[in-house]
Amino acid sequence: MSDWMVTQTPLPRRRPRALSPLREHLRDTFWFAPTAAMVGVFVVWLVAQELDAALVRSLRDDGDFDTLADLLRFADDAKTVVSAVGSAMMTFIGVVFSISLVAVQMASGQFTPRVVRLFVRSRITKATFAVFLATFVLTLLVLTSYDSGADPLVVASAPLVQSVLTLVMVALSLLLFVMYVNTTLRLMRVSHVIARIAAESFRVAALMPLPAQDGQAPALGPVTAWVAHEGQAGVLRDVHIARLVRVARKHGVVLRTVPRTGDFLVPGTPVLAVHGGQAPPRRALRYALSVGVERTFHQDLAFGLRQLSDIALRALSSAVNDPTTAVQALDRVVQILATLSRRPLDAVVHRDRRGTVRLVQPVPGWTELVDLGFTEIRACAARTPQVTRRMLAGLDDLLLLAPPDRREPLLRHRALLRQAVERSAPSPADRAFGLQPDRQGIG
Repeated sequence: MSDWMVTQTPLPRRRPRALSPLREHLRDTFWFAPTAAMVGVFVVWLVAQELDAALVRSLRDDGDFDTLADLLRFADDAKTVVSAVGSAMMTFIGVVFSISLVAVQMASGQFTPRVVRLFVRSRITKATFAVFLATFVLTLLVLTSYDSGADPLVVASAPLVQSVLTLVMVALSLLLFVMYVNTTLRLMRVSHVIARIAAESFRVAALMPLPAQDGQAPALGPVTAWVAHEGQAGVLRDVHIARLVRVARKHGVVLRTVPRTGDFLVPGTPVLAVHGGQAPPRRALRYALSVGVERTFHQDLAFGLRQLSDIALRALSSAVNDPTTAVQALDRVVQILATLSRRPLDAVVHRDRRGTVRLVQPVPGWTELVDLGFTEIRACAARTPQVTRRMLAGLDDLLLLAPPDRREPLLRHRALLRQAVERSAPSPADRAFGLQPDRQGIG
């Protein structure tokens, strides 16, 4: 296992709450919110139907047939509006769906295919689809409640509350449509996409447990058993931390995950190392590891840097040739590395309620994160002074922030970047210009 590195890190003012793997996976799906909205609107329609029936009974019992007749006329007039809403809502849904497809296609083509996840997780996009579908289902249900030409003396129900509820849903749909267009346009701008990726990375870093107060790494002892992966092949998306801690505490052992989050798992390879006892039964470890087809931000500390590097590489390609976008990606790379420069890395320790170590997760070390953030961009940026100047400024800033034992990879990348610029620049003046640190690249 990698060497441990423990430093004193101040507690953030407000630590975000970690969601369960199930809730994180539901946020990565697009079907759950619309389905829940359609089921919920059906329940609301049943309640509204009962309220309409209770209102009619109350007016009939009071003998207020004039008011009841007025309600029936209002409901009959609202039927035209409800019918128009039902037919127009499907057109609205088609427009929203078309906008989403175009936005996703443009974003994946211009930035990186991995940013599609930002559109899938967008709350506004899900809410817009959910409310539109719910409004359409509600109009169909309300139309079944109309009874044209009903006699106030014998009518059992008038869809008054249902009609008002439909109008409220239409108003909410229009408001969400405006917000959806605004959000989609923002997500199509590379600066906002990069900012969202950085925000997700900061959230993952904030969820990492803080080191022990004594700053000492726990001694795990020798490995006493191994647990192999028996599921399908795929990327390790996340680990159910609470479940593994409970299992380890129950069996009196310490569990250590062998692969890192984001590694590709092959059936038969070890996924858990057991320290201090026998391996827990397989049924106790069921659903403790989640394997999927792609990486997610949940528990993956390096995924944000991976996406930023991909965006910068695509911007520096000869087909795109957009060094300003690469500079914007480098801005966030430097920001993320600055945030992690004094954080404990290499491994994350999870303890039970008594403070005993029960689970150890490997995470990328400082050198690996620096290499991920700079290596590929540096290799493609030697002939682009705007990017080389920004990278040098970023490395200089990180050298000021990082502790002495973490400066070696920064100095190495700084030296390699100077060598690359000296080999590619045609004249001494160009070399001097490309090696001048500048936080904006070139103004």
